[in-house]
Amino acid sequence: MFIVILFIFLGILSGVLCRKLSTGTRISLTDVAARWQGRIVTWLIWLLLFLLGIEVGSNEMIVRSLPTLGVEALLLSSAATLGCCVLAWMLWRVSKNNTVQENAKKETSAEKEGNPAEKEGNPAEKEGLQGFSLIRELKVMKGSLIVVGFFVIGLLGGIEKMVPSWLLDGDVSFVALCGLLLFVGLGIGLNPEMKKEVRSLSPRMALLPVVTIIGSWLGALLIWTVLHRTLSDCMAINSGFAYYSLSSIFVTEYRGAELGTIALLANIIREMLTLLGAPLMTRWFGPLAPISAGGATTMDTTLPILSQTVGQRYIALSIYHGFVVDFTVPFLVSWWCMV
Repeated sequence: MFIVILFIFLGILSGVLCRKLSTGTRISLTDVAARWQGRIVTWLIWLLLFLLGIEVGSNEMIVRSLPTLGVEALLLSSAATLGCCVLAWMLWRVSKNNTVQENAKKETSAEKEGNPAEKEGNPAEKEGLQGFSLIRELKVMKGSLIVVGFFVIGLLGGIEKMVPSWLLDGDVSFVALCGLLLFVGLGIGLNPEMKKEVRSLSPRMALLPVVTIIGSWLGALLIWTVLHRTLSDCMAINSGFAYYSLSSIFVTEYRGAELGTIALLANIIREMLTLLGAPLMTRWFGPLAPISAGGATTMDTTLPILSQTVGQRYIALSIYHGFVVDFTVPFLVSWWCMV
């Protein structure tokens, strides 16, 4: 975990260094780095989803369990995602209203100082920004479909055993992930407005990890009413927060292989729902929704998608959210398994 965070900070430092070296030069090193940073991030996302597809497809236990246990896993993960999105939307609305009130006070002060032009801004510029945001959202939707394609290709390759054995090595995925986070950090460092954007976030957003935990549990409570499982089983599974490797080990140890398989599938599906559905979640529930839905993965595997979907101003919040939720997984899963 700390190695992953280290690569993000190395990228940020590299981006800041690029901005400083570009000062006063004819050819902007920042522009060149920003252009290639976006492309490389996209390529590495495709590679990681392809490798994830191979990992899932080559696991015979997961493939055999998909028609039966996979349905329960899909219901649990979907309910957890929906619960997180709804509560995150509520938190975002409260935070947004608080920010609007603070901005109104600042605008009132600006009027008293005799500078109303600064308050009103440029309407044409605002419309242009809104149009750009819409275009970017459509591009992200197109990118999600491409991501699905790479995952499916990897899945089929894993099922049919048509991939070389070295691709199944976890070190390949880890190296790709570190490279991906390095370039995500580079994009943050290249943005000169990052400090201003982070400071503009409401302090109430620090409650997002709590929202994620409660939303996941509400989803488990909802599905418990239709599944032939105990409430503690459903709670333990959804307390994995998309951290499928660790949570499935704990659930298997305490409750057996069958429930451990459901935990594995449910948390893989939750991660996939975040990767593929982040644009729709953002549109329907606001920018905090995909962060909450991503659970513990928002500081690593889903962070690049989030940076493209909700914007770089939420990168710090995503990392903080992922770190806190990740820390709670072993404690909450173990606690619900022992109840």
